[in-house]
Amino acid sequence: MSSILLLLQRVHQNVHQTGHTLAKKNFSQPRIYTGGVDITLWNELSKEEQKQALSKDWYIYYKFIDSTTGKLKRMPNIKGGSNRYKTKKERLLILTQLRDALEYLLEKGLNPYIDSDTSLLELEQATPNQNKMVVVASVSNDSNVALIPQPLKPVIIEPVLSIKEAFAYALKIKKKSLNDTSYMNFEGRINRFKKALDENAPITSLNRKQTNEYLNSILDTTSARNRNNTRIDLSSLFEVLANDEIIPENFIKKINTIKTKPERNKTYTPDMQQNIYSYLEKNDPTLLLFIKFISYNFLRPVEVCRLKVGDLDIKDKKLYVRAKNKAVKIKIIPEILIKDLPDLSSLNKDEFLFTPSKIGGEWVATENNRRDFFSKRFKTVVKDHFKLGADYGMYSFRHTFITKLYRELRKTYTPFESKSILMNITGHSTMTALELYLRDIDAELPEDYSHLLE
Repeated sequence: MSSILLLLQRVHQNVHQTGHTLAKKNFSQPRIYTGGVDITLWNELSKEEQKQALSKDWYIYYKFIDSTTGKLKRMPNIKGGSNRYKTKKERLLILTQLRDALEYLLEKGLNPYIDSDTSLLELEQATPNQNKMVVVASVSNDSNVALIPQPLKPVIIEPVLSIKEAFAYALKIKKKSLNDTSYMNFEGRINRFKKALDENAPITSLNRKQTNEYLNSILDTTSARNRNNTRIDLSSLFEVLANDEIIPENFIKKINTIKTKPERNKTYTPDMQQNIYSYLEKNDPTLLLFIKFISYNFLRPVEVCRLKVGDLDIKDKKLYVRAKNKAVKIKIIPEILIKDLPDLSSLNKDEFLFTPSKIGGEWVATENNRRDFFSKRFKTVVKDHFKLGADYGMYSFRHTFITKLYRELRKTYTPFESKSILMNITGHSTMTALELYLRDIDAELPEDYSHLLE
C-alpha cells in the first residue's frame, strides 16, 4: 500500500474550510472514476447498467507536474479498498473522503514524487475534544515547517480482516462464478488450508513461506497433482483478496508448480471394446447406453450425468450439453446413437436422462455423486469381470473412439484436414489442444518402417 494512501486514510480535511488557493496549481483536481457512468444520473440507469458500472474498479485519478517535462503526468490510481464494497453509496463515501483529503494535501504542498521527505505529514496526538495539528513539510528548498491547525473530520480506518473473515469473504464471491461441483471441491481445499492456520490471525500475517510449507505437506501425503491443484485454488482465492485490496498482493503466484507424472486412461483395443459392448448388452443395457454417449458423442462421464431428457432433440438430431463453466454446447447426435435410444417422448423433459434404476427420472444427488455412482457401477460390472487395471475406465472409451475416428479420416484426408474435421466433432477449442490430445493418446502412428531398416 502506498504511503500516500496511508496518509489519506489518516487525514480527511474539508478543503472548503481552508480558503487557500495557489496562484498556479502544479496538479489537476482529483476526480473519481465511477465505472464509466455519470454518477449524477445513477437513479436513471437500468439495473444492468448499474451492475456493469459496479463490476469495474472505482478509483481516484489526478495528474501532477513532471519536473523534467514541465507537463502534467498521470499519477497512480488510488482505490483505498473501496472496491470490496458492492454499492454506489459505500464506494462514494470512501472515495469522496479520500479525494477531499488528497486535494487538501496537494493544496498544502504534497508532492507525490517524494513519499518520505518533503511530503511527509504527521498527526500530533490530541484529546477527544481538541483539534489535531497537522505538520506540513514545505515543498520549497528551505526547511521551514508550518503548523496548521485544522479540525479533522472522522475517517473510517477499516480493520484488517482475520484469516477466517477474509476467506469467508472470498469464498462468497467465488461461489457466484463456479458451478456446484467445482465450488464444493474449491471450498474443501480452502477450508483444509484454513484449518492448518490460526483462523483469528490477521490475513496480512499469512505469508509465502507458510503457504509453501502447507503445499509441501500436501505433496508428502498425497500427490504432486493434488499439490498443484491446491496451489491453483489458493491462488484463485488470494486473487480475489488482492483485487479488493484486502491483501497487498497475491504472493501465491510466485510459488512454482512442480512437475507431475501424467496419468491417463488407456485406449481399449478393438477386441476389448467389442467384448465389453457384447457383455453389457446382456447384463447392463443402461450402462452400455451411458458409455455410448461417451463413445459416439465424445462426452465426458460428468457431462453425461448432467444430461436431462429435454437436452435431446431427437427430431433435429441435436444434443445440448452443459459444459463446465461454459455456455451450453450444441452437438449433433449421430445416427449410430439415435438408433440405440429408447422412446423418450413420454418422459418428463426436466428429469435426468440417466438414473440408477431407469432411463429418465428424478435423482436427488449432487453431480459428483451421480458421476461416482456410474464409475463404481462400471468397476463392479465391467472392470471386475474383465479384470481390468486402474488404467482403464469409462473415459477410455472417449480415447478409443476419437482414435478410431481420426485413423479413418486419415485414410482419405491429410493430417491437417483430418484434424480440422475432428476438432469440429470433439469440441476442442484450438488445433493445438487437439494435437496435444492426439499425441497423448497415441492416435497418430507411423506406417511400418521395416523397409527402412533392411
